[in-house]
Amino acid sequence: MRLVFAGTPAVAVPSLRVLAEGPHDIAAVVTRSDAPLGRRRVLTPSPVAQAADELGIPTIKTDRLDAEATARVTALEPDLGVIVAYGGLVREPLLSAPAHGWINLHFSLLPRWRGAAPVQRALIAGDRETGASVFQLVAELDAGDVFAEERYPVPWNATAGEVLDDLAEVGAPLLARVVDGIADGTAVATPQHGEPTLAPKLSLADGALDFSLDAENLRARIAGVTPEPGAHTTYDGARLKVLRAAASAADPIPPGRVVASGREILVGTASSPLRLETVQPAGKGAMPAGDWFRGLRAENPVLGS
Repeated sequence: MRLVFAGTPAVAVPSLRVLAEGPHDIAAVVTRSDAPLGRRRVLTPSPVAQAADELGIPTIKTDRLDAEATARVTALEPDLGVIVAYGGLVREPLLSAPAHGWINLHFSLLPRWRGAAPVQRALIAGDRETGASVFQLVAELDAGDVFAEERYPVPWNATAGEVLDDLAEVGAPLLARVVDGIADGTAVATPQHGEPTLAPKLSLADGALDFSLDAENLRARIAGVTPEPGAHTTYDGARLKVLRAAASAADPIPPGRVVASGREILVGTASSPLRLETVQPAGKGAMPAGDWFRGLRAENPVLGS
């Protein structure tokens, strides 16, 4: 078949590479425009654009799948559109432009966690299993019939970034098998079953830590918002990022209070303390929590102050 692939971040690259190695022709890659990155704000192609360039595949760079983008894709006369984390909605008439429409690799077990941040929301909710689904794109958000899914047990205390990296590798061959099945007429999609849950994009506020909650709730939130938008609190009026933490079996301490217990740095919650492992003070790099704590030289420090 003649394919058009749409994707932007690094998690879409494994799928592009697997499809490029297969029997199908990728006529073009649709990806978002070059973005300013780093302190010098250098315009940088997306990870998918860089991979497409390495593979010798033409790119269509656009931040919106508007009339111009639709005309360019339609002119390619694709048999199938494949989308993995492009970062924009496919609407009519582009939705119906390929002969077989569009399929989407989504990082959840649909209909749970429809939306832009399925892995992050799953981890925040404490889900112990998630997965990857390949479904037929329809006008309603992530509601199309599912061709295939792969279940994935969430490793204990894995961050959203780590889980997404794993699912990108798990999902790529799953996606390729569905594309092959559509090409030879064997692919079968079934309607989604169950109560949908939504996974809207995270904001900075989603990373704010409330130490009046219990330790497991806080641990799950830290895992779910890492690396973006990042878990954060304040100390002495300055922002403190919490990059990794785990629940502790130590005796309770007042919520927000930070103490050293042996080699562990503990912060109080509504239940048992949370063990801080890696933090990042404002204006500094990531560091072990013990190094940060020793540098405070303060009695009874309290986070959130």
